[in-house]
Amino acid sequence: MNRVFLLSPANCNGVRAQWVLKKSARSDLALRLRGAEGVPLGEVFSFFSALYFRGKLAYARAFARPPANGHGVLIITPTAGLLPHDTAVRLSRLRGFARVPIHKKHQLYRRSLLRTARALAADTAPDCEIILLGSIASGKYLEILTHVLGDRLRVPADFIGLGDMSRGGLLLRCVREQRELEYISAVGVFSSRTKAVKRTVLARPVIVAT
Repeated sequence: MNRVFLLSPANCNGVRAQWVLKKSARSDLALRLRGAEGVPLGEVFSFFSALYFRGKLAYARAFARPPANGHGVLIITPTAGLLPHDTAVRLSRLRGFARVPIHKKHQLYRRSLLRTARALAADTAPDCEIILLGSIASGKYLEILTHVLGDRLRVPADFIGLGDMSRGGLLLRCVREQRELEYISAVGVFSSRTKAVKRTVLARPVIVAT
């Protein structure tokens, strides 16, 4: 069975990103981003988000089973939807990423992710598993991706209840131990999360003005 991983992006407005994106940056990575060849997106995001993204990328590369003529590791981006992890990017594109928030209601983000998710669904067989390595606590990935991929989208069961740093450490341990995690339906996770949010809203006391 083929298996494709979708990785949530690193923060392009964080402290480590600013070290690279500012005009005065002179590190090796900053200089390469200004060059004609650019730098693989996965390498850049691994620098921006050292432990968590590095863990996601290492795990995905270890356990991906890409379809013929397809990619096994795709990264969610703010403006271009899903991009292969080895896509070369330059400084201008990263600055574009930094200007667009990862939010399910932002039109550019939502539109580009829907477009590339539909292309992925069309280019892969129905039995190809698609694994999201990213936040499952909000709808910014799950709501959009489950709309297109349905039950084909799965998430690691061990991600439930874990923070980003713990997930990064877990994924790196799995790579060292050559141990793959168990995956569960993202549709079920999203449905449970949505019901929990509704219960919370309904349970809030109603304040009547007098």
